[in-house]
Amino acid sequence: MTQRRNFLKLGAGLGALAALPSRAFAAEAPTELRLDFAYYSPASLVLKRQGWVEDTYKAKGTQVRWVQSAGSNRALEYLNAGSVDFGSTAGLAALLARANGNPIKSVYVYSRPEWTALAVAKSSPLKSVPELKGRKVAATKGTDPYLFLLRSLHEFGLKKNDVEIVHLQHADGRVALEQGQVDAWAGLDPHLAASELDAGSRLIYRNVGFNTYGFLNVSEKFAAEHPEDVQTVIRLYERARQWVIANPQETARILAEEAKLSPAVAAYQLKRTDFSRALIGDEHVEALRAAAPILLDEQLVRAGTDANKVIATLVEPRFARGIVSA
Repeated sequence: MTQRRNFLKLGAGLGALAALPSRAFAAEAPTELRLDFAYYSPASLVLKRQGWVEDTYKAKGTQVRWVQSAGSNRALEYLNAGSVDFGSTAGLAALLARANGNPIKSVYVYSRPEWTALAVAKSSPLKSVPELKGRKVAATKGTDPYLFLLRSLHEFGLKKNDVEIVHLQHADGRVALEQGQVDAWAGLDPHLAASELDAGSRLIYRNVGFNTYGFLNVSEKFAAEHPEDVQTVIRLYERARQWVIANPQETARILAEEAKLSPAVAAYQLKRTDFSRALIGDEHVEALRAAAPILLDEQLVRAGTDANKVIATLVEPRFARGIVSA
């Protein structure tokens, strides 16, 4: 009975959200605002370091709590469990989660990085994707590198079962590669950048088109109950993004300190990250449509899943309109 009441309350909230102007929610700030931060999202690190969220919400009496996401999979787990209100993920990982029942909305693009590629150790004889057949490849399930690996295999006529995927979190995948425990690794910045510069790891395949965007996601429940706060968080992210663009050296310093990287590694990661387009919309819908077949081909979602319908329920640009310029 309690579950039914909660469901009806959420449904009513979603209906009211469409009918009422955002100012109707102005007095209903949350008692606690929970955001994630991630080394693959420099804007989140700047926002956390500068204290702008805390400054904004102090007068409202809202407590701000930061939770670290080690990868898209962790951010999505936290969103699904209600541990965070906002989580930073790759676009395709968000689509996979939404297709499998995670009630999230993607409302903002914090960057378009080239954050993943297929790497081998410095001394490895491997030079191409086809040579990975029968080999061990480390990847973090449910993240962009994992999906990048699957798409790369398909690109060269291979499938998931043609390799042995070793499921490790990103940082552990780097260690496994450098210690010779796996033959290759679908890495993620900043760990990938660090492995390249510090350990001499080599990229045997890169494809920026297979790197889906960095999405800021919000739980559907939070968006229904606090639409004005979704807009406030987007404004704060916009402030951080503009600051990142204007202060690349200081951003690299913050990234280096937060992630415990060398300044060279932090600068390398930022060099291959595009912060120029943050308004989520048609460009990102098309990118997800192009990537979605891998989810069905590898049976990562239920058979018969309508990917276009899921994308339409995931990508929600209206919160950012008027805040983020096209």
